[in-house]
Amino acid sequence: MTDQAPAADSGGPDIPGKPTSASRTTLSHIMTHNDTNLLGTVHGGVIMKLVDDAAGAVAGRHSGGPAVTASMDEMAFLEPVRVGDLVHVKAQVNWTGRTSMEVGVRVLAERWNESAPPTQVGSAYLVFAAVDADGKPRRVPPVLPESERDKRRYQEAQIRRTHRLARRRAIMDLREKRAAEGFED
Repeated sequence: MTDQAPAADSGGPDIPGKPTSASRTTLSHIMTHNDTNLLGTVHGGVIMKLVDDAAGAVAGRHSGGPAVTASMDEMAFLEPVRVGDLVHVKAQVNWTGRTSMEVGVRVLAERWNESAPPTQVGSAYLVFAAVDADGKPRRVPPVLPESERDKRRYQEAQIRRTHRLARRRAIMDLREKRAAEGFED
């Protein structure tokens, strides 16, 4: 279940698909004292900004122009990040619709002065909408999963999309019901 419309229904010519690897990127940043929270570890908001930056770069690359953050799902912080950690934010397009894209992000950290392998410290899923110069939605190329992992991510993204739409629909139905019963929110 996708919102990827056939060319006859889309109001425009087919857009050639792009492989997952065409827009995949890694953003790396060393954490300093300016990034810390009151506990002395890196503030979650700093990590979230890096996640949004990397995902935005991937969405813009894939769509061939501006894309804006529509939502962020399931931001999971798995381990604390410390001052002196070199953080790598890896992002790729998992799924595309007509004008939207889900971008998956993994956050890894390693000590800047050690040779131990990086540890996964977080993950997130973001939805981006491609926009034109007037801020109106524009079509995006389909993503072409290349590996079995990419295919799994595509299928999981479809499930997340179904859940997002069902949740939105259930909330709107509840609000309409409460309004009909005379409740004001």
